[in-house]
Amino acid sequence: MTDQIAPEQGYGSSGRQGCPFHDVRQRLRRVRLRPTRQRVSLGWLLFAKGDRHISAEMLYEEAMKARVPVSLATVYNTLHQFTEAGLLRELAIDGAKTFFDTDNSEHHHFVVDGENTVIDIPASAVDVAALPEPPEGYEIARVDVVVRLRKTDG
Repeated sequence: MTDQIAPEQGYGSSGRQGCPFHDVRQRLRRVRLRPTRQRVSLGWLLFAKGDRHISAEMLYEEAMKARVPVSLATVYNTLHQFTEAGLLRELAIDGAKTFFDTDNSEHHHFVVDGENTVIDIPASAVDVAALPEPPEGYEIARVDVVVRLRKTDG
């Protein structure tokens, strides 16, 4: 991502160039999302730490610690709006757990069983030899490979 916000830029700066909130506002406007106070605040929390994987519950906890007044429902709605706009990738694990990835580049994931840990795998490290033909009227949009890990005793 070329427009990442450096974590050391701070939280409460004014709306000028180089300000984290200004950068998030610009990012939202580029994808035609209105930069509301809640979207900007949640966007800053999401993107200020670089590429990472986060659940709605994890982001909600960060928002509470940062004293950002949002409900869990607002966090879910915002994450889904950001995903639809192309700012995030949604990664569903076992249908019950969903993570949102701030890295939109082509890559895959390791998931550590029993933990809230997701680790990126470069796309070049996975060889998908052949894909099935999609049904008529469809095309393959993306291939997501999830490799499950478990800790060894050694």
